[in-house]
Amino acid sequence: MTTVPDTAARRPVRRAAAAAAALALVAPLAACGSGGDGGTPTINLYYPPEQNLQKVVDDCNAQAQGRYRISYRVLPREADEQRVQMVRRLAAQDTGMDVLGLDVTWTQEFASAKWIREWTGQDKAEVEQGTLGGPLDTARYEDKLYAAPKNTNVQLLWYRSDLVSQPPKTWDEMISAAQQLKQQGKPYQVLTMGAQYEGLVVLYNTLAESAGGKILSDDGKKAVMDAGTVRALEQLKTFATAGVTSPSFSNAVEDPVRLEFQSGRGAFQVNWPFVYPAMQEANPELAKNVKWARVPGVEAGTPSKVTIGGVNLAVSTYSKHPTESFEAARCLRNAEHQKFSAVNDGVPPTIEAVYDDPEMAEAYPMKETILEELKEPAVRPLTPAYQSISTVMSAILSPPSGIDPERTADELREAIADALESKGVLP
Repeated sequence: MTTVPDTAARRPVRRAAAAAAALALVAPLAACGSGGDGGTPTINLYYPPEQNLQKVVDDCNAQAQGRYRISYRVLPREADEQRVQMVRRLAAQDTGMDVLGLDVTWTQEFASAKWIREWTGQDKAEVEQGTLGGPLDTARYEDKLYAAPKNTNVQLLWYRSDLVSQPPKTWDEMISAAQQLKQQGKPYQVLTMGAQYEGLVVLYNTLAESAGGKILSDDGKKAVMDAGTVRALEQLKTFATAGVTSPSFSNAVEDPVRLEFQSGRGAFQVNWPFVYPAMQEANPELAKNVKWARVPGVEAGTPSKVTIGGVNLAVSTYSKHPTESFEAARCLRNAEHQKFSAVNDGVPPTIEAVYDDPEMAEAYPMKETILEELKEPAVRPLTPAYQSISTVMSAILSPPSGIDPERTADELREAIADALESKGVLP
């Protein structure tokens, strides 16, 4: 299931350490009805912890001028726990849920189960106007729009410019550079996430898409696992067995990867942008030598396609105030508020024009690279059965050093085909 990657993807790019500490103290609020005082509808927003989101909510409430009032109900920090809470309540047709903050991998599942409403008319037109294509793909189901992308995210290659003059263009180039550094007795490790969880699926999906592979058919109903996905398995096996990973690679998740690179042991790191401000604070001397680039590709001359994360806003089927809920969702994710959240909470915008705002330059010195990847992204398999697929994929891919490309591809194809039969399974 989706766990840390998209949680980590939502961590602040500024003041990351302080924000993480603050968010750890946030407890989920009790459910509340949609009535409101004096006849004013309460629009309950169920959304992951985001340090400054309440300021956005307050601004939208002011703009509503008393027609409704948004109440921010903070979900648990872990993505799996968020999904469990929402799935169980929606399955019970809970009318106290209005606007839902969904991990990008859940929209299809929730739409298939008829738990969320389609976006139509002017609501749909406003969401689609100027929104990046990759995030929009995650918000659709059967060619209909079921959510509004609020923020996105994408991993970058972070590298030591005092050790490497130019960033590698392919994984093989990166492995070779790391091996040379190792021979010279210098920091050499290539650090990224390889534990049996969603982070490993994200890594493999990036490799598969970069190699031109297809895990599922275009309609999301059939397991494919073509030659490109086998090539990605070969690349992952090569990386895991080349002697350039951390000894903890097969157990590594986002934050320990960040800490290991921050300690000076790594030459390269593939991770989300939250690592940048944390490094500035924890090891400013090292940070001076750290630069960023597009994640390497699999084949020479072919740019990578990097898996995106993020959060989509959906309106519950069971909301008693759908009109107000759609309006509230549009306000929460408009360009002004996406910029505010990007600058203050480190969640990259889904509206392309926001990247041109001067205020983005300081908060996102890497914004051009982020945008470059977002314009040619990899999206995880779009299917209501994604959670089941992710679970079986992470199990089969772990540990990466044990991959036998052709055999593993066959095993994945069979397991994914079985998982496709368990759409929308309750936890």
